[in-house]
Amino acid sequence: MSRLQYLAKRILLAIPVVLFGVTITFMIIRLGPIDPAAAILGPSGLSGAEAERIRRQLGLYDPLWQQYIDYLVNLFTFNMPNSWVVSPGTPAFELIVIFLPRTIWLGFWSVLIALFVGIPLGFYAGLNPNTGGDYLASFSGIVWRAMPNFWLAVILVSVLAQSDRVLFGFEWSTWIIQTDIVTPPPLGFLADPLTLITNPGDSWPEMIAAIKQIAPAALVLGSSSMGNEMRVGRTAVLETINSNYVETARAKGLPERTIVWKHVFRNALIPLIPIITSEAFILISGSVLVELVFAINGMGWLFLQAAVQGDLPLVGALMYISILLLVTVNILQDILYTVVDPRVGYDQS
Repeated sequence: MSRLQYLAKRILLAIPVVLFGVTITFMIIRLGPIDPAAAILGPSGLSGAEAERIRRQLGLYDPLWQQYIDYLVNLFTFNMPNSWVVSPGTPAFELIVIFLPRTIWLGFWSVLIALFVGIPLGFYAGLNPNTGGDYLASFSGIVWRAMPNFWLAVILVSVLAQSDRVLFGFEWSTWIIQTDIVTPPPLGFLADPLTLITNPGDSWPEMIAAIKQIAPAALVLGSSSMGNEMRVGRTAVLETINSNYVETARAKGLPERTIVWKHVFRNALIPLIPIITSEAFILISGSVLVELVFAINGMGWLFLQAAVQGDLPLVGALMYISILLLVTVNILQDILYTVVDPRVGYDQS
């Protein structure tokens, strides 16, 4: 089986996963305890003619199989009904387009922090075991891993809010560019990224403000992943550096730098790939508490509002997007496996 055939197989296998996920979502929405009329009108209007009209308008008296088919068609054509409660009259996917970029922006920087801090520290600790640097990196990783995200977020907001008093006169809100402590990041430049080149005078300050605004939340969200990747990276390097093929490479007289980069690092990345990809999905979609503390108001906040207020069309659309993100991350994991380990995807005959 070629690498291309291997990836095509993974993509085809993802289709029933998506279908199963949206089917479970439909069952929860349609067979759950929430009455759409109650969500739209409130409990006081349940027995009136208006409630009956809404139930008929929504097709709740249609056969369940027909409701299911309509639900799938609306999902796969990105044409879900309008939001009921959170933003009445606004199509569900239009709301997601507004809020999702904030969560993606937060998740992107959280993943970068975890990757470019956690993995290098783990590899350094693995290459220098039982040294002062190893003990310091390992202890720091355990501390970061142990601190709850919501607690760290509250502490960081408190520190930044009074940074001029607790950080020796340093004022976070005016550093580099003026921003608030808790507010959604300005992402207008993402609508037309070419303006960063064609009109840098207006776009670059906005991008710098967006990076600064998201940095504290990204540090909090990426901290636990950073500690986990450091720990796994250290263990993977220690296991790899003592393997037989590394000893053989040393016996052949290869330089230590070549051994480290070509044999140790590449093979140590293999156990890290599922850790990185699974945590990337968590960072992108599981940031509800951090978004609330820093007032990012992304998809996590939108999901919470939709679930609490019984906005079923919005819940269905958000679940569909989350399932697509999860499946995409899993396919990306398979792609990374074939890049790091060329044996993956080929029959060994």
